[in-house]
Amino acid sequence: MNTHDTATDDAQPRHFLDVDDLSAEELSVVLDRAGEYKRALSAGEDHAHLHRKTLGMLFQKASTRTRVSFETGMTQLGGHAIFLGADDIHLGRGEPLKDTSRALSRYVDVLMARVFNHENVEVLAEHADVPVINGLTDDAHPCQTLADLLTIRERFGGFEDVSAAWIGDGNNVAQSFVLGCALAGVELTVATPPEHAVDDDTLDRAAAVGTSPETTGDPEAAVEGADVVYTDVWVSMGQEDERDSRLRRFEGFQLNEELLEAAPDAAVMHCLPAHRGEEITDGVVEGERSIVFEQAENRLHAQKALLVELLGPE
Repeated sequence: MNTHDTATDDAQPRHFLDVDDLSAEELSVVLDRAGEYKRALSAGEDHAHLHRKTLGMLFQKASTRTRVSFETGMTQLGGHAIFLGADDIHLGRGEPLKDTSRALSRYVDVLMARVFNHENVEVLAEHADVPVINGLTDDAHPCQTLADLLTIRERFGGFEDVSAAWIGDGNNVAQSFVLGCALAGVELTVATPPEHAVDDDTLDRAAAVGTSPETTGDPEAAVEGADVVYTDVWVSMGQEDERDSRLRRFEGFQLNEELLEAAPDAAVMHCLPAHRGEEITDGVVEGERSIVFEQAENRLHAQKALLVELLGPE
């Protein structure tokens, strides 16, 4: 049952469209809560803090980790999740997206959308009477960044004196990671081909909340001495027609054993799915320094913490 009353509740919902929708202090609270939920789940302790709450999940893009982690997370929090695929609802086809948002707001307590165009989550948020979470757009992937930061904090006991290097495409995952590192105080260097740099708006926002990363076109210089080395696919969903040209531009940016010689103690991160043999080698993914699957697990814990942050515990 949806307990949100649009007729009487004048409070504006809190949305999470990118990482900097949280302050540094709020980010710390979410990560603390995520760690506690992870411990509680391991110990078999109940943490049903969203009893009878409903999450509506809107998907234009295919998903493994996003769907399963959000749906499982709501179950563990005592709530319920509804999957709404591109063929299940209008999502801008025939019905204006603002109407979809207003109607769904009267059924569910929170919305998560995984879509192509970032403007779509902005329209959902503008017209929703419940919190809207960006589950991924072409511009940002903030839920992934929460999991990334939780993973880094677990690995190093905090963020102080931690340095990270991003290698490859300055894509949606990279842009949210830039903002997350700025908020958390992680020193970051980003190495991309010039045609695939992180956009200037993201760099400006990072500077506004913390420190903008160093940028370079030299992967080896970026990796040297780093504590964390992170990469993502070079060809994302919707870019398949550009595959050959993109692979040529990313030559020399593969995260492989040779590149990691410049960072002998670095942990390796990838948000998955990985195109093994392209942006990262199979040996690196499977290597002893890989924390790729810790990242994947931490999507569950970080998103539960976010849901409670936006809705408040029961």
